[in-house]
Amino acid sequence: MIFRETNLAGVFDIHLDPKCDERGFFARTWCQQEFESNHLASRLAQCSVSFNSRKGTLRGMHYQADPYAETKLVRCTRGAIYDVALDLRRDSPTFRQWVARELNAANRHMLYIPEGCAHGFLTLEHDTEVFYQISEFFEPGSARGVRWNDPAFGIAWPGEAAIMSERDRTYPDFN
Repeated sequence: MIFRETNLAGVFDIHLDPKCDERGFFARTWCQQEFESNHLASRLAQCSVSFNSRKGTLRGMHYQADPYAETKLVRCTRGAIYDVALDLRRDSPTFRQWVARELNAANRHMLYIPEGCAHGFLTLEHDTEVFYQISEFFEPGSARGVRWNDPAFGIAWPGEAAIMSERDRTYPDFN
């Protein structure tokens, strides 16, 4: 794997390092030792999948509060997403800043999102599937979020958010 830190503190683009031959390729998508050697969280508590039937589906911006804060490793295994990490760590030099990447089945890139950052995405194609590796167990009482279009962050989405949950649509303004 190839690890590249983004301009958002602690958020990494992770690219596969495929070993190619006449059959195709083989590549590692997870290695505890490689994550630890890059000083990234290596605990893996859960894996989840999100299937989204329609382009324009927005999920986010979600996080879990302490003591259940979570790190996520996100990869799009079918279709394409505009994936966003938002820094909500008040002591971070990139507090209230965001970074976005297109993740799709063709590029096979991943986004590493540390504790204290909110995560969300907009589907760019119909029938899009997203695979998450998560460092902490889901705790419903710690589930939190901020609104995808809150002016406090100014996230520039590449298209219309046509489908989203009522919860995601109605988070209050961040303060």
